[in-house]
Amino acid sequence: MARPRASQRSSSRAQAQAQAQAQAQAQAQAQAQAQAQAQAQAQTQVQAQGQNAGNQAAQQAQPQATTRSARHISGPQSALTDYLASHNISANQIRLNADRRRAAAAQSFEAQAQADLEAEAQQPDDDNEEAGPSEPASGARKETDAQKTRRKIKEQQAIAKIKASRAFKKRKRLADESEDDDDIARAVMESMSQPLPGQMDNCDICQKRFTVTPYSRTGPNGGLLCAKCSKDAAADDKRAPKKPRKAAGTGGRRKAQSSILDGTYHTGAKKLTTLCIETLAKNVDLADSLGELPDHIVDRIARLFSKRRLLNRQTLALFTQPSTSFVNVYDGAKLFTEDFISIFQVASNLKGFKARNAIQFKDSVMGYLLSRDISLTSFYLHGANLLSDGMWHRFLKEKGSHLESLRVYYTDRHFGDEILALITEYCPNLARLKVYHNQKVTDDGVLHIGQMTSLKHLGLHLQNKIKPASISSTISDIGQHLETLSLNMFYDADDTVLRAIKSSCRSLRKLRITDSDKVTDGGFVELFTDWDNPPIEKIDFEKCRFGDSNRPRENTLGHGLCSDGFIALMQHSGRKIKELNVHSCRHISRPALEEVFAEDKKYSELLKLEVSFLEEVDDYIVGCIFRSCPNIQEVNVFGCMKVKDVRVPRGKVLVGVPNAVGMVIEGND
Repeated sequence: MARPRASQRSSSRAQAQAQAQAQAQAQAQAQAQAQAQAQAQAQTQVQAQGQNAGNQAAQQAQPQATTRSARHISGPQSALTDYLASHNISANQIRLNADRRRAAAAQSFEAQAQADLEAEAQQPDDDNEEAGPSEPASGARKETDAQKTRRKIKEQQAIAKIKASRAFKKRKRLADESEDDDDIARAVMESMSQPLPGQMDNCDICQKRFTVTPYSRTGPNGGLLCAKCSKDAAADDKRAPKKPRKAAGTGGRRKAQSSILDGTYHTGAKKLTTLCIETLAKNVDLADSLGELPDHIVDRIARLFSKRRLLNRQTLALFTQPSTSFVNVYDGAKLFTEDFISIFQVASNLKGFKARNAIQFKDSVMGYLLSRDISLTSFYLHGANLLSDGMWHRFLKEKGSHLESLRVYYTDRHFGDEILALITEYCPNLARLKVYHNQKVTDDGVLHIGQMTSLKHLGLHLQNKIKPASISSTISDIGQHLETLSLNMFYDADDTVLRAIKSSCRSLRKLRITDSDKVTDGGFVELFTDWDNPPIEKIDFEKCRFGDSNRPRENTLGHGLCSDGFIALMQHSGRKIKELNVHSCRHISRPALEEVFAEDKKYSELLKLEVSFLEEVDDYIVGCIFRSCPNIQEVNVFGCMKVKDVRVPRGKVLVGVPNAVGMVIEGND
């Protein structure tokens, strides 16, 4: 066991010696470099003191070196000295090599400078000499041209790289349109080449040296300014505040959904007329007059103004001119009594007047209207609940002979049975009558309507309970001339009303009966079977259903519109119907829907269909609807929880899908 240990010890000693030699070599190199630096510094000092002092020092140093070498003085040598001597490493040799490299570099620099001076001296002055025959350039001139070419190439590469940077795009967005891209890129490059904070630079104005700070201001020539010049420039140059950056466009999807729910959404690009009207609404303060625009365009402008709450005393003047025949105020909430009076003051040839939310249309306004020589043929008043019965009496008596259309909305406790009796007496030419959300009309008033034999359009929405016999009698008396019949929220309308409609009405184009649970499915089947009336274009049977909330699905007596009535309706009017509303008629079964919208059935005229809250409507039924109605534009499916993922054809709108999207607009199929 002794021999292996001895061998281990000898190997460890060899490793230690090798490490010592490596350390010695590194220390020798370090000392040589230090001596070379010291020698260079000494030479610099000697040259600064003068040539004489240098010669004396050299003469004194030579005898000392000779004496030392002659004496052969030597002391103990270290391991480093032995290592350097064994590898022929001499500090004097290192110093001499460094001196040679410096001398060669100095000579090369002087030669290059001399060549540049000669080339500049040989170059002719463009201002003082005329151009002569070209001569071959020297080697130095060729090198200068090459450097110039390389510099231009590098500059173009740097400009191209800057054009792809964010800083260039930001500065281009803020710059004027007249600025060139290369100029912007060079400005960015110059700003990037400016000294950093803490460095020294010359002021762009006074040329004084100063320390650059993060707050140093840019001068007129692109350089930086010192503190004094920066203060002066800030006092002289008050820059305009930057325009706030416009936020990215948002709310597009919400606006589209709002338009769909309002019924104003249209697929495709907007028409030029629509764009012009929207531009006018945005710049309404600059408009002085609407000119000679058609009535339907003026009506669209009035609708948009009211939607955006722009209709006030100032903008009202755009719609009231001496030659104006019709004035439509769709939102009079911002108008006062004097504003309504001004309408009748200016528009002396007025034939039709329409005002919604006309709270300030009071007795004084009606009194002024009666004092004017104005013969109205159409009068539409909404929300004028401060207008008394006495003024209504005077209006009908003095202006009723020319009236052809009278529509009154939300009059609260005014406009009752006695007013309807006066209409029968003073309005022989009345063709359209609508009384909506009225709290005063009773059965007697409904019977008075039956004496208006000239009526063609009748719409009633009464808060008092009306007996079925009263409305049936009125329909029987005037039904032969009726073209539209609207009975909103007639809760007690039953099959006798349907029989009166079938027996007397021969020209109906629009039929509405809503919120009635007294009518039955058999009554609807009887109405639409062998009815002499032409196909109806608009039908609305919303919420005609069995109304017992405790037993919503038990409808043994068939109250409301059910499967058989729906099939009979589509068989009678399906080929010409344009709008159909069966909202909440939940007893229409799936087989009835499949039969109506079967593959061999086509309803080319149907444009809008309301099937919300029909439990049996699912993806398949909606697909059948799109297949059977090629020209349909909108289908409402609110509350149809089985509708999940429908492929909507291009140009169609599906509203009310119960998911996160909520609406599907313009499908891709």
